[in-house]
Amino acid sequence: MENLTQVISKIDTEDKKINVNLQSPLNVEQLMALESVKRLKNPFRMIDVEAVMQDLHICKTIAYRLFQREDFPSINIGKSNQIMLLAYIIWKMQKRD
Repeated sequence: MENLTQVISKIDTEDKKINVNLQSPLNVEQLMALESVKRLKNPFRMIDVEAVMQDLHICKTIAYRLFQREDFPSINIGKSNQIMLLAYIIWKMQKRD
């Protein structure tokens, strides 16, 4: 899948709207990803290690290692490891390729 961040041109966090810049036709995977993001109640909410653990079906140790990786867009403040849901979905879709 092509880089989904190139498709999403502007994210309005105040109104929680995502504007899409269609420079080229989207393939089926990209359309499905955009529709999925639009249906989320709040794609800008933060999720923690436990949520990632459950989603990926991995143990806590592996999840914490994932949060330390350079390519994983997490925010680590002290002992609190979190990631924005939208960033997590984009990362996950990019890793499928």
